[in-house]
Amino acid sequence: MIKTVRSIATALSAVAFFAGTAAAQSVDLTGAGATFPYPIYSKWFSDYAKSTGVKINYQSIGSGGGIRQLSEQTVDFGASDSPMSDKEIASAKGGPVLHFPTVMGAVVITYNVPGINKRALNLSGDVVADIFSGKITKWNDARIAAQNRGTALPNSDILVVHRSDGSGTTYIFSDYLSAVSPSWSSTLGKGKEIKWPVGLGAKGNEGVAGQVKQTPGSIGYVELAYAKQNHLPFANVKNAAGRYITPSIASVTSAAAGAKLPKDTDYRVSIVNAAGKDSYPISSMTWILVYQNQPDAVKGEKLVNFLRWAYKDGEKTAASLDYAPLPAPIVAQLQNRLKAIRVANARVGGI
Repeated sequence: MIKTVRSIATALSAVAFFAGTAAAQSVDLTGAGATFPYPIYSKWFSDYAKSTGVKINYQSIGSGGGIRQLSEQTVDFGASDSPMSDKEIASAKGGPVLHFPTVMGAVVITYNVPGINKRALNLSGDVVADIFSGKITKWNDARIAAQNRGTALPNSDILVVHRSDGSGTTYIFSDYLSAVSPSWSSTLGKGKEIKWPVGLGAKGNEGVAGQVKQTPGSIGYVELAYAKQNHLPFANVKNAAGRYITPSIASVTSAAAGAKLPKDTDYRVSIVNAAGKDSYPISSMTWILVYQNQPDAVKGEKLVNFLRWAYKDGEKTAASLDYAPLPAPIVAQLQNRLKAIRVANARVGGI
């Protein structure tokens, strides 16, 4: 379903983005970036168009692509699951970039192991790190078996599936592994792209989900919605309190509650491995990226109006697609933060 919808959306994006003036006039705003929030953004843009008539074209090309296109000013907004670095912001052609968290989600460890696909495996971060770095190669490895007593694990090879594109999902996943595995942190580290020592690459969350679904013995990492909509199992992951936690809206919300934001935050924050006995450890915000100084007053006002709608009305639908809505106090702060978006040093739309 996701793959089909995305194929249609990508085709429409290409027409609107490259077909010239006539096509461009049919779209009010263009954006590009993360696949992690694609299901919820697709719904938001559709609902907003029905409500206001404003059409938003979004290319689900990965966080790295979204940051590049925003930086080159070829889209009106970017979307990323990894915050831009100071260097990336400094190199953006349009000046300062503001980060607006939209929803929160979970990156899950999904797998296709005949005989155990209907059971949720328990996995700790250090074991996950060693699987994805190629140190653990068999499903019945003693370290996996010790966390899953009573489960008959097969003596078969593990096939790692990872992202092939610059990806915020990879950033979240590697940020978590860097937090819980000193070995991973000192060798592979965190980033939108990793020099994977093993495995098969696939593009987008939907690509990884599809590859795992059709490949026995495989393991990968995807956003929770993709695992659910592809009917893939996903692991319970050991959190900072030592408990194996199932990814869910409640456990992501718990992770957000366990993360402390500084008073002067610019919202470029990580909530992986957060404190709290019920916190799912591979949780993250996802961001829409906008230029603080908008080059086009009309588009700038439309963008701000959409973001105001997203915080007021869009958040209410997040749970229906397995995303956690932002806490109400953060939403209030972000509504106020929208006043920082300007055209020619004036607030957009006089807000």
